[in-house]
Amino acid sequence: MAWNLRFRRKRDLPDGLWLKCLGCGQMVFAKQVEERNQVCPECNFHFRISAGERIRITVDEGTFEELYEDLEPVDYLDFTDRKSYRQRIDEEQAKTGLKDACIIGTASIGGHKTVFGVTDSNFMMGSMGAVVGEKVTLAAEEAVSRRLPLVLFSGSGGGARMQEGVISLSQMAKTAAAIARLHDARVPYISILTNPTMGGVAASWAALGDILIAEPKALIGFAGPRTIKLTLGIDLPDDFQSAEFLLSHGFMDMIVGRQNMKEELTRLLALLAPATHE
Repeated sequence: MAWNLRFRRKRDLPDGLWLKCLGCGQMVFAKQVEERNQVCPECNFHFRISAGERIRITVDEGTFEELYEDLEPVDYLDFTDRKSYRQRIDEEQAKTGLKDACIIGTASIGGHKTVFGVTDSNFMMGSMGAVVGEKVTLAAEEAVSRRLPLVLFSGSGGGARMQEGVISLSQMAKTAAAIARLHDARVPYISILTNPTMGGVAASWAALGDILIAEPKALIGFAGPRTIKLTLGIDLPDDFQSAEFLLSHGFMDMIVGRQNMKEELTRLLALLAPATHE
């Protein structure tokens, strides 16, 4: 018997219509993810977003005014691994449009004026060198000078920036001292830890907020889970160093999804406003 089979040709689909979630592995409609501020509609996984996008979805429209925008990194040590640090800086600046991994400015959130900043993991994994440390320090000093709450988002999976050696490591003490002066002045500081916040950033200014908030399932810690397991030779809990694990052990104050972050920050800033104007 002869079979006369006719197959319909598969219709071409536009590029970028679907994407694979890094959390649940499902194929999800890209437009839905975008509408949810880059959050998976299936499992609530929070995709990484740029500093510019973070500013757009968090602060009141048209209120962000950048400060210290001329600061950019210097290759103090003439550092070279597979390529020179200077080459890496040039490539990262061209790729991201940023001069370094941190943006600081003033902005209103729900009508409340703040000193606002964010680190961007797209620029050398948001690692902290002299520029990031200096900007965080200046932000704390600006908040004290203007008597404005400080709101910082950290997304620094690279920790301290190895290409700057001890200069980078010294930023941990420098930023911690700046935050201590902020506390002494009784100016509120809200720190939001996003995925990932690791190394020297997690061990300094990111962990020193009066209120510590994390996005869901954010990886937060000093050394990564694999490094700890290999070093100590022990099995770690499945959710070790996740935002949820840290909340259950008293390190975090709350976990807030990206879609509700601006509303929650507005509520907290309203409660903290009297302290700012003492």
